[in-house]
Amino acid sequence: MAKGKAKGPKGKKVTLKVAKNSIKITFDGKRRLDLSKMGITTFPKCILKLADVDELDLSRNMIKKIPDFIEKFQNLRWLDLHSNQIEKLPETIGMLQNLFYLNICNNKLTAKNLPVELSQLKNLRTLNLGLNQIDNLPTTLGALKELQEVGLFDNYLTTIPNSVAKLPKLKKMNVKRNPFPQPTEEELLIDTIKRIEALYLVDEKDLCGPCLKRCQEERDKLNKLKNAVPTSLRKPNFSSLMTPNSTAKDNQAEWR
Repeated sequence: MAKGKAKGPKGKKVTLKVAKNSIKITFDGKRRLDLSKMGITTFPKCILKLADVDELDLSRNMIKKIPDFIEKFQNLRWLDLHSNQIEKLPETIGMLQNLFYLNICNNKLTAKNLPVELSQLKNLRTLNLGLNQIDNLPTTLGALKELQEVGLFDNYLTTIPNSVAKLPKLKKMNVKRNPFPQPTEEELLIDTIKRIEALYLVDEKDLCGPCLKRCQEERDKLNKLKNAVPTSLRKPNFSSLMTPNSTAKDNQAEWR
């Protein structure tokens, strides 16, 4: 008897009735369709009849693909797809213009499978791409001017594009456990000088006698540090230096 092809796990089938019974009302009166932790392997097509929901939770399932018809959910402001097996996002995700929260953490996404259309989500405030297989970020994400929180932890990133790092409203960026290059001793020394310089941006006339004396002593120490740095390593402006994960203050659990 010929052996058949191995089949993947058979997921639970979601009916329209089950989906309707899974709608919850949020504290601010929005309708959330919660289909999380249901063993779903394919995006349920039946929920197209509920495309007017404000929030959709399909997290902690076994979904591999998000269909193009996700664009039909035009009211979506909150989309949670974390902890699935998603390998690629459809280009049509860029049509969700009301979306302000997108969680695709803990999937199988790579850099080439992040559609450029993500940059069209002009109202997005929170984006979680942690625990994927991303080795570089599209610079086009710098178009997300409303972005305030970004999760990039546990990927393969070695750098963060300036267009993302310098987003005007960015408050939190978690980039823990990425293979960023280790700074050299010279770079660490330069960074120390930069930090000391940033401490004393005050006029002498505004300081009391003891404080002024202490500042002068620290300035002398700073000058000694500068003299210890080889001329070829000195830079006239240190404002562009930044540690990639200097804003990564939240622990991983807060993103899951």
